[in-house]
Amino acid sequence: MEKKTLKYVLNVLFVALILGLTFRLIFSGQELPEILSDLKAANPFWIAAGAGLVFLHVAGESSVIHYMLRKLDKKTSFLRCLKYSFIGFFFCDITPSASGGQPMQMYYMKKDGIRYGYSTLIMMLITIAYKAVLVLFGGGFLLLRSGTVAAYADKMAWLLTLGFVLNIAFIALLVLLVLRPKWVRKIGLKLILWLTAHRLLKQKTCDRLTAKINRICDTYTAGAAYIRKNPHVVLRIFLLTAVQRLCQFAVTWVVYRAYGLNSVSFLDIVTLQIMISIAAEMLPLPGAAGITEGCFLLVFTKIFSEDLVRPALLLSRGLSYYLVIVTGGIVTLAAHAALTFRSRHGKA
Repeated sequence: MEKKTLKYVLNVLFVALILGLTFRLIFSGQELPEILSDLKAANPFWIAAGAGLVFLHVAGESSVIHYMLRKLDKKTSFLRCLKYSFIGFFFCDITPSASGGQPMQMYYMKKDGIRYGYSTLIMMLITIAYKAVLVLFGGGFLLLRSGTVAAYADKMAWLLTLGFVLNIAFIALLVLLVLRPKWVRKIGLKLILWLTAHRLLKQKTCDRLTAKINRICDTYTAGAAYIRKNPHVVLRIFLLTAVQRLCQFAVTWVVYRAYGLNSVSFLDIVTLQIMISIAAEMLPLPGAAGITEGCFLLVFTKIFSEDLVRPALLLSRGLSYYLVIVTGGIVTLAAHAALTFRSRHGKA
């Protein structure tokens, strides 16, 4: 556990370094009093509404976890599910490609008496829905609002194309895992053996990856059976996830309104925020730090103007990213302290 803790500490420091460099470049030439003055110009009512949307985004996942646990006859309070979500988002935001969130959620679920079989199924369905909803939104809004994308997001066309390719490839792999887990297992194991035979992988790494592929394929085999038997449950998860992600994408519109701007429609701003998520989420950077800020400036400078786009970026990311990291970090520390207390007093 000490090695993992050190790794997460290093990830946090890495994120801080990236963000420090990013904002040094973005706000170069501007004095701190000027930045603070621009931030204070935003309407606090709208900023509070933005914080509410961020909470609903986190709580959206909690609703899915709570719903699934009830369907699996495991009664757990919504507050506890909210704890799992904040922990998950915290670790997603500090690890590359959001890889650390779900393992930590499953760890804390296990400590609360929820078997890995349940938590792996829930996390699998959440992953599929979260990514699939993003791609469906991306494709749908790109078709419906193609003029908006062309007018404001033309400078990141190559990054947007890469994002669509990576997201679609990831979803295709998930679908293949659900429909044909035996194929994925066979291909994966043969690839690992080939890499090991050519001394591109050590035997220890080969054994670890083999066990991981078998575990993943077993999980998706069980998940496929559940999906076939409970399509209505899967549909409800997709609907909850769609609402959850809309809350996330609407944060930038709230910041836009906080500055008294109203010339660009809600749908256009949501469309552009979806495109930024498509472009940035799959890149191997913790919290897509750096690249998200760059895309925001490319896309929203025309909308917010040169004067307001930087404070708008600070507020938008402050709500959707930094606020979640800080709140998630506090919840994680509290959960860890409670777990340590229970362990020391023989209640775990």
